[in-house]
Amino acid sequence: MTTPTLGTPVPDFTLAATSGQTFRLSDFQEKANVVLYFYPKDSTPGCTTEGQDFRDAYAEFQAADTLVFGISRDSLKSHENFKAKQAFPFELLADVDEIACKLFDVIKLKNMYGKQVLGIERSTFLIDKQGVLRHEWRKVSVKTHVAAVLAAVQALV
Repeated sequence: MTTPTLGTPVPDFTLAATSGQTFRLSDFQEKANVVLYFYPKDSTPGCTTEGQDFRDAYAEFQAADTLVFGISRDSLKSHENFKAKQAFPFELLADVDEIACKLFDVIKLKNMYGKQVLGIERSTFLIDKQGVLRHEWRKVSVKTHVAAVLAAVQALV
């Protein structure tokens, strides 16, 4: 599959989700906009802050007819613990086989403690109700990110 580009439909994919659910992108067509935010690892400082920011703005996303999903390569068990500990009102998707990570091309070479490792580059994608990619944010800085995503979502309405 080729990486979706702005203004083009995002290929359908399926991932295991928290709360015993299965996420299938096509299930949301005609129903809601979808924000997919990719983050490196459950319960790390930046990822926790980003998730908390999405949590705190979740009602505003819902008011704009938008659902939020967090995605990392962590296991469902890790996701369930992270979600419960942070009281996230949205589901986390376990991409242990890197299906969505590869689709959105978010696996990048990173420096960790002086070593080169492959990891998720913090990225967010906004998909409209027709399944079309409307915005993408790559190399995200956590501080003002959620406000920028919310502004883009509200501009869709």
